[in-house]
Amino acid sequence: MISFRSNPSTAPPPREDAWITSYQKLLPHWHSVSLSHQHSTLPISISRVNQFDAARLDIEMSAMLKEQLVKVFSLMKPGMLFQYEPELDAFLEFLIWRFSIWVDKPTPGIALMNLRYRDERAVEIRENVRTGLEGPGLTVAQKMWYCIAAVGGQYIWARLQSFSAFRRWGDSEQRPLARRVWGLMQRIEGLYKAASFGNLLLFLYTGRYRNLIERALRARLVYESPNMNRAVSFEYMNRQLVWNEFSEMLLLLLPLLNSSTVKSVLHPFSKNKSSSSTEDDSTCPICRASPTTPYLALPCQHRYCYYCLRTRCAAAPSFRCSRCSEPVVAMQRHGSIVEHKTHNQ
Repeated sequence: MISFRSNPSTAPPPREDAWITSYQKLLPHWHSVSLSHQHSTLPISISRVNQFDAARLDIEMSAMLKEQLVKVFSLMKPGMLFQYEPELDAFLEFLIWRFSIWVDKPTPGIALMNLRYRDERAVEIRENVRTGLEGPGLTVAQKMWYCIAAVGGQYIWARLQSFSAFRRWGDSEQRPLARRVWGLMQRIEGLYKAASFGNLLLFLYTGRYRNLIERALRARLVYESPNMNRAVSFEYMNRQLVWNEFSEMLLLLLPLLNSSTVKSVLHPFSKNKSSSSTEDDSTCPICRASPTTPYLALPCQHRYCYYCLRTRCAAAPSFRCSRCSEPVVAMQRHGSIVEHKTHNQ
């Protein structure tokens, strides 16, 4: 008779002991996987178009505030607002910063694009950031440096450029120090433009930091709410893109045109065909009449009618003199003695 007794040493372990053994083997792997997921941050992609639109909307908002403020000072002394235009721009930028970034709120353009500023340095230290949208706002030091660079830096540079153009530092032959300062300003401006271009390429590649100020402060734009749609329609964006491309094409083609050739082509179609080729300096180059209230365009000192010069400077901040094509940085009332040229009949 054959016995089928099993050997206790070769019998399989009970089912409960197998579960406990498997659990003890997999427990270290489970802890490592859970910790890796806990400390990892899911990558996010902030729309580059939204960030550019936010900057454009902030510029438009500043222009609207400036237009309303100009109407308030329309009855004041003529030329006063034009003289203090950099201070006005700095004041408006300071107001926008004071009531938005300083109180932990986005600017109007950033708010319309559902964005906000986040301190990227604090996010790299935190361990509970998962989706990439969390994180604290800017610190007090970052807000102050943002104001100093964006508001104060632009104002100081605009004033320095205006003063150097008025004093003609670049054309001075008797002041070597002024020429050195002018050359240094040109080098600084060139380096800044090159750095801005490099930052633009990095922004298009990574989607972080639109300008050098944001990159230096590590202030990144992230979504305020993940479930909010665009507040600006694509129709507005398409219109802006068309006009921007058209203006850039004109800026590219106009310097290539020969002004003398264009004038010679348009001369047969001009209304005043009997006038001589040499213009009288005593007449306003815009209205072609003798100015009743003569004003000088600085620094070239060509005479204009006050209203002609004032309206052109208000319409185009980079207005150039109609006689010499030099940029007009200021305007001054002509003296009591007015010199007139006489032509032989």
